[in-house]
Amino acid sequence: MSKDLQKKEYWFPAKKYGYGWGLPVTWQGWVVVVSYLVLITAAIFLFPVYTDAGLLQHVLFTAFLTIVLIAVCRFKGEPAKWRWGNEDH
Repeated sequence: MSKDLQKKEYWFPAKKYGYGWGLPVTWQGWVVVVSYLVLITAAIFLFPVYTDAGLLQHVLFTAFLTIVLIAVCRFKGEPAKWRWGNEDH
């Protein structure tokens, strides 16, 4: 098997400093991020936050979307670990 086929294409690269992922590097990653932002914005109109029930629905919907985003980043991104910049040192 060639090295090109063995290399996994990540949608989200690891951050150079800290823990987590940076901006997407593939169109699929950008679709995920833009979809997340559109749905978070839609939640403002779907769940009116001026009522107690609407506020709870808004918070739960936002939490659900955030969990899904983190799951996609975890499965389609580079392995997350704490980084201090240049790994050569």
